[in-house]
Amino acid sequence: MKLFMLSLVLTLASGLSAAGGPSPWITAYYAGWMQGNQWSHYLTPQEIDFSALTHIIHFSLLPRPDGTIDDQANGLNQDNAKALIGAAHAAGKKVIVCLGGWNTESILAQVTDRSVRRGFIRTLLDLVQARGYDGVDIDWEPVSAEYEDQYVGFITDLREAMKKRSDTMLLTAACTGNAQLYAQVAPYVDQLNIMTYDYSGAWPGWLSWHNAALLPGDLRFPGNGKPLPSVDGAVGAFLAAGVDPHKIGIGIDFYGYVWSGGSGTSTGGVTAPGQRWSTPPSVKDNVPYHIIMDSLYKPEYYRWDSAAQAAYLSIDDDGSEHDKFVSYDDGVTCQAKLTYVVQRGLGGVIIWELGGGWRPSVTPHDPLLKSILEWSKGNQNIGYSKNSR
Repeated sequence: MKLFMLSLVLTLASGLSAAGGPSPWITAYYAGWMQGNQWSHYLTPQEIDFSALTHIIHFSLLPRPDGTIDDQANGLNQDNAKALIGAAHAAGKKVIVCLGGWNTESILAQVTDRSVRRGFIRTLLDLVQARGYDGVDIDWEPVSAEYEDQYVGFITDLREAMKKRSDTMLLTAACTGNAQLYAQVAPYVDQLNIMTYDYSGAWPGWLSWHNAALLPGDLRFPGNGKPLPSVDGAVGAFLAAGVDPHKIGIGIDFYGYVWSGGSGTSTGGVTAPGQRWSTPPSVKDNVPYHIIMDSLYKPEYYRWDSAAQAAYLSIDDDGSEHDKFVSYDDGVTCQAKLTYVVQRGLGGVIIWELGGGWRPSVTPHDPLLKSILEWSKGNQNIGYSKNSR
């Protein structure tokens, strides 16, 4: 592990990627609710730097119990679809529409039951083609054990239906930790993107830890001695399950976690990864990068965890209740993850979610995307192939 970490750091510093592999995909989710100016913080399609991306996923459509599709709840109406697709296609980039999201299992299970599945797939693909999307992303989460066979059947049938309509239509899937399940659908998808974030919390038996650490470092859970969760751990599980590495994507999170207070750590409250507590801290999850930078960041708070390859802020103020540990992906983390993808021979990365990284109060407005673009320009074999896959 230490030799790999050293290689990762040296490769990142040199700006050189491993030779001979295909260009990684950089697929970014773009939430419909970030698209319109009715929101206090929004990002229009015209403001997206498509040169940093290979694909964009419009998030998300929701099924209704009657088998129709709700394109309003998350802002994926026809006008928003037209605006995004027009801007992305003008830049030569593919637009995939997402179906689902967190806690959508119940409704997805209804519409993908074998008795109604064919009709629902037809409805979904009719919408995809009518609006000009280039494919479908399935974000069924969680996938409970009772629906695993149904999930595999749906992905299989969806791919077959897509083939009959177009040989260029893309199928991608967002996946959680069940590597054995996703190995069954890997042959049918173009991208199998592991959501390698939301990896920590102030739960019993835990330590303070990064939201989306690239590597586990040397820390272990005190109760069982197992390593803490990381991108590398998830990738290892998928490879062990037999998934083709070129199908695997890992996550870059434009949202972070803010740990606050608690007591009994070496600094009073929680201020760093790897701390144990007597009174648990509170944890605010999914805090947008722009809020972290605008409201919490100061240069003197910044830290880099070289063992985990992760950025964080350490705020040790008077009184334990004011202490904070802020876990987030910064530009250095983004580049480290891309370097890891190339070194491990993986397919690419997903970004959750473009609006979280949009900072109209500073220049550039999209610093995380700029760090990704800089990485691509600094690597010899990264040219972003026009290969749609």
